[in-house]
Amino acid sequence: MSKRADYNIIVKPGSSDVEVKKSHFITSLKCCRTEDEAKAFIEEIRRANRDARHNCFAMRIGDPSRIFERFSDDGEPQGTAGKPMLELLKGAQLTDVCAVVTRYFGGTLLGTGGLVRAYSDSLKEALLSTETAALNTGYRIDVCCDYSTANRLKRLAASMELYTMDEVYGTGCELIYLVPEEQTDGFIRKITDASSGSARIKTGEKVLYYGTEKPAVYAVSEAESDPRKGAT
Repeated sequence: MSKRADYNIIVKPGSSDVEVKKSHFITSLKCCRTEDEAKAFIEEIRRANRDARHNCFAMRIGDPSRIFERFSDDGEPQGTAGKPMLELLKGAQLTDVCAVVTRYFGGTLLGTGGLVRAYSDSLKEALLSTETAALNTGYRIDVCCDYSTANRLKRLAASMELYTMDEVYGTGCELIYLVPEEQTDGFIRKITDASSGSARIKTGEKVLYYGTEKPAVYAVSEAESDPRKGAT
């Protein structure tokens, strides 16, 4: 199954708490699909840490072809927090992600270099505790056929290591597969050949999915929604 370059998502959030000269840098990471989701997450962290000195953030949202990025130093010296955090998210090839680093001041100034290291180290540690997955592109292929043809098609799909999303049996059979984009045309040709043209084939929406043994659909690939939709 093919991987989309530069498109990894968080499937299990991570966090960290790094202490530097009695200052605590607490990182929270979450998958956010829109700017509004990211803003709500940032506000949630702020409310939970009202007595913290800073809540710096970085976000990357949307398909890499039209990605939206934003960051904030939240009162720290310019360039010491949000920007280094954003660069780490880029390096991890993550999108649809928001990272917030909360700083509880320990009474000792760290200097610009010390701040960059502290914010970066906290986010690095959180990323190590985070489970990510690469997104793939594919199609839902819906095949209607008789029972004898269904047996042949099931063997065909198994030989191509395709995931069966559903099987419905009645007077005939309906088989629904999730097919990687690069295999779709070939699979449709093979279905036609195996059924002598009798199978009815419907190609559904193009989707983004992750996982191999039991893939999970993440989103419709070519949706027109803007990652900033609803933002104020």
